[in-house]
Amino acid sequence: MGDRTGAQALPTGLRPKAETQPIVKAVGVHKTYDTGKVRVHALRGVDLSILPGEMVAIMGPSGCGKTTLLNVLSGLDEITQGQVLLDGVVLHEMSDRKRTRYRAEKMGFVFQAFNLLPVLSAVENVELPLLVAGAKPRTARERAHVALSLVGLEGEAHKRPMEMSGGQQQRVTIARALVNSPAIVWADEPTGNLDSETSGEVMDLLCRLNKEKGQTFVVVTHDIAVGRRADRILRMADGQIVEELYPGRS
Repeated sequence: MGDRTGAQALPTGLRPKAETQPIVKAVGVHKTYDTGKVRVHALRGVDLSILPGEMVAIMGPSGCGKTTLLNVLSGLDEITQGQVLLDGVVLHEMSDRKRTRYRAEKMGFVFQAFNLLPVLSAVENVELPLLVAGAKPRTARERAHVALSLVGLEGEAHKRPMEMSGGQQQRVTIARALVNSPAIVWADEPTGNLDSETSGEVMDLLCRLNKEKGQTFVVVTHDIAVGRRADRILRMADGQIVEELYPGRS
């Protein structure tokens, strides 16, 4: 007669097969910042699993640990206790070199601050991660143009950031995050600097890419309108996940 656990069932399209392995898994994750004078317990025993192709929103009040959780899951920050597994591999058991390579090859990052280099054009900003990773210039340029086309900016490739609107600049950062065809895209307040209309357009884009490319998106946001676009909302308070919601895709 169905699930009687009290938890809301996953939407049909997200029901995992028994053999599906989480692409991201956290087990008893703690993060403590110790300044020598004060200890801040930013994460307090977080457990979670994220399936390949899911779009997950992490929400909660300021200071609840949202960004810290994203940073430790992606390997940008170390954990104090517990385990983080990416595709079944324990993150903290990777060498620094392997972890850096894993991020470069399999992850993309989108932040509230666009972090575009003002002296470079859109296509030069997008191709930069590939060049740093050792791709040939011609290959990097071709892939950068493809990524800009995905976000609807193929005609703006040679504009510099200051010649573009905020929404266009954020699309460039999304193209940069997607240029290496990552398995996981981490987004920290990706619409925080945008008005409501542009925010909706950016989320339309992220949802379309998530659906078409099957990439996993983990989005930290304070905006409930953004959260409602996700497959699942993880609501945090005091360094813990206190609620899971399944709003569905509007």
